Amino acid sequence: MDLTTEPNWRTSSYTKSDSCVEVADNDTQRVMVRDTKDRERGVLGVRSASWTAFVTYSKDMLP
Repeated sequence: MDLTTEPNWRTSSYTKSDSCVEVADNDTQRVMVRDTKDRERGVLGVRSASWTAFVTYSKDMLP
């Protein structure tokens, strides 16, 4: 992501409260994740391909 571009933070559509994470995936190279309750604590950045694999695996685990 260009340093002048702000992350486009969003929460899951499954979120029923503020006990969740926020994801910014508007960068083609990485996805950023942060805690909704403590946004200033830090950000985890992962490669887009790794995030896609994680999401696919998570969806496969749903009943």
